[in-house]
Amino acid sequence: MARTINPARIDFVTLRLFCAVAQSGSITKGAEACHLALSAASRRLSDFESATGSKLLERSAQGIALTPAGHVAMQHAMRLFQGFEQFSSELGDYAAGVRGHVRLWANMSALTEFLPAALATFLERHPDIRVEVEEQLSGDIVRALVDGLADVGVFAENTPAYGLDIAPFQTDELVVLCARQHPLARLKRVDFKTCLAYEFVGLNRSSSLLELTSRAAEQAGVPMRLRVQVRSFDAMCHMIAAGLGVGVVPLAACSAQVSVLDLRVVRLKDAWAVRRLLMATRTGEALSPATGLLLRHLAASGDDHRPGAERAAASTAERPRGA
Repeated sequence: MARTINPARIDFVTLRLFCAVAQSGSITKGAEACHLALSAASRRLSDFESATGSKLLERSAQGIALTPAGHVAMQHAMRLFQGFEQFSSELGDYAAGVRGHVRLWANMSALTEFLPAALATFLERHPDIRVEVEEQLSGDIVRALVDGLADVGVFAENTPAYGLDIAPFQTDELVVLCARQHPLARLKRVDFKTCLAYEFVGLNRSSSLLELTSRAAEQAGVPMRLRVQVRSFDAMCHMIAAGLGVGVVPLAACSAQVSVLDLRVVRLKDAWAVRRLLMATRTGEALSPATGLLLRHLAASGDDHRPGAERAAASTAERPRGA
């Protein structure tokens, strides 16, 4: 039977000391960072290891290193600190008169295309609610929801999402962007396999969009040649305009850059180019009133028509080559 740790034997001062020692590699430096005497710090660390029943720190002439059990303890300690900071922040909001707090994690597509307008109207209607927004990868958003680090998540479909209650949020269209002198620029529609004859500009950090296009390339049996990888759609647009490759991007996310950088929009014939964005909460989670209000507002925003993006795409797709 696994040993149960008595929480009464572990306090935040000891956890903070443990993290400081692990990060600095020195008990002396860790004690100084926590304003503790060296003897008191050593006693706290010994008591901490005794309470967990595991050796957490490896002591040597070179300093202090974490054992495998110590790495696990470090991860949980950091999660506890993050939770306490959120706890403090949210209670502080209530004390300041902010009566609701929602942690919203979303991927880049949702934050660029849909959420700014939706959040603006929500906060206008509910000024007493604070929405804390964080951009993350779709897979990280799912893990944050499961771990309780986020209240609401918005991510791309086909992301494994066990243990969550999921609802549709929006649909975005993926298109190919290219410079006006590129061979694809004269086309209005193209299949992705044809695009694979050219070099690509893509996102990095294993984004859901990069995973989607990489998977499509595998299914087509043609490798996707990534020449440049960047961190944002704006950076992608500038690299594409410089002639470094073509890129697959959400239509509305780059509509402003299309005319400014004189890019060409080519619609994709592939069915996967129209993808859904989903919103989710943890299954069985008791939603706060503020979270419930935000979810209903996002659901009501639905798949709205985006005339500005449509006009931008039409004007660039139909513009004569070289114009």
